[in-house]
Amino acid sequence: MRSTLYLKFLITYIVVGFFGIFIVSLVGNGLLDARIRGYYTDTIYKETNVMASEVFPEFFLTEENDREEMILVRGMEKQLDAAVWLVDTTGTMVASSTPSDYASPPSTLPNFNPAEIGNKRYLTGNYHGFFDNEVITVIAPVAGDSYITHGYLMVHKHLADIDVLRDNLMLIFYLVALIIYLLSFAILITFNLFVYRPLRKITEAAQQYASGNLEYTIPVTTEDEMGYLSASLNSMSNELKHMEEAQKKFIGNVSHDFRSPLTSIKGYLDAMMDGTIPEEMYDKYFKVISYETQRLTDLAKDLLTLNTYDNKGLILNYEDFDIHEVIRQIALSFEGLCKEKKISIDLVFATKTLSVWADKKMIEQVLYNLIDNAIKFSDVDSLITIETTDRGDKVGVSVKDYGVGIPAKELSKIWDRFYKSDTSRGKDKKGTGLGLSIVRDALKSHNENITVLSTEGVGTEFTFSLSKRKPEGR
Repeated sequence: MRSTLYLKFLITYIVVGFFGIFIVSLVGNGLLDARIRGYYTDTIYKETNVMASEVFPEFFLTEENDREEMILVRGMEKQLDAAVWLVDTTGTMVASSTPSDYASPPSTLPNFNPAEIGNKRYLTGNYHGFFDNEVITVIAPVAGDSYITHGYLMVHKHLADIDVLRDNLMLIFYLVALIIYLLSFAILITFNLFVYRPLRKITEAAQQYASGNLEYTIPVTTEDEMGYLSASLNSMSNELKHMEEAQKKFIGNVSHDFRSPLTSIKGYLDAMMDGTIPEEMYDKYFKVISYETQRLTDLAKDLLTLNTYDNKGLILNYEDFDIHEVIRQIALSFEGLCKEKKISIDLVFATKTLSVWADKKMIEQVLYNLIDNAIKFSDVDSLITIETTDRGDKVGVSVKDYGVGIPAKELSKIWDRFYKSDTSRGKDKKGTGLGLSIVRDALKSHNENITVLSTEGVGTEFTFSLSKRKPEGR
């Protein structure tokens, strides 16, 4: 496959990975920088304002606390890791403390203007060139209870310190993202093992089936959706294979059953035309041709009937009718044949009348085929019993003969189309082998069943059921 599902997932995985790292780098870096800078400036701002308003005012009111003043300034420097300046209102340095990597503080600040900070919390830059690197500068007025400003407390923090912390945290983020990205590769491997590979085998099977190779079996045996799908497709291929075999057999049987009478008809007609058969024997062979023609007619009729039953859009014409009356009429239609073979038909009815809910024409066909079959396999001077039984919501109908019976090994085959047992071929070659298939399909369309009990040399009994009442909603 030129473009596989797995390749698409792999490309998507790589693109999403790089895009994720890009997002972390671009967005995460900016957000983290803003959060860290905000945290540092808030901390410095609060600390500076607290010290400027509550601690340092008294040092401007006395002249003997220089030592304590320096201790406090140095304490702030150590705590904030920043340069701390304490200046008076003119910008003259009163006290200062700076880390070793900061520039030394000036003795005075030229053109000192504390109002330059405006309504902002801090300034950024090199603070008028006093620092070599960018710093954050916080300026807080030192005022006592009288609200008179005595000086200003200034704190300068290198932005590089914030950048280092941000970079260290971003490195952690990158490592975590990379680990998650690598671990997520397991999802791709799992997809490959449990989805893509089975799916590829299923695709291969579909191609094999499309090319006509129904022998191909999908080698997927997992007990999941893919396994169930594979099992279903394997089952489908088996069904298709059996259907193909049945179709070939069906066509072969149809061809055979059509070819035999056609060959006879053609042979006799050719013999009459070339003079092989004399005119005085025409009547005899016309009867043979008529017989073979009737065989073709019966076969065509049965095939059309089966085609009707196979049609999934078949609409049954349900109605209430007396099954006893239908049995009497069908039995009467065989009167001539029964007299010829000296066969008696015994009707054993459960009640005087017994109504059923079914397609009358189909049930007539069922009874006709079963009785015809019973007569065909009965010996001369024998009995056929047709019996009904009341089973509550159902009516049971049985057709029993005392003829040659069906061999046990052939009982499962009698419903197959065109199937004729050796006994059948020996007794009556007129049969098409479709009668019982028609019976089964007709009753199946009614959602009813038919059973058979037979003993070779004793007889055969077919029993089926019909509904007595119209189902609700029909």
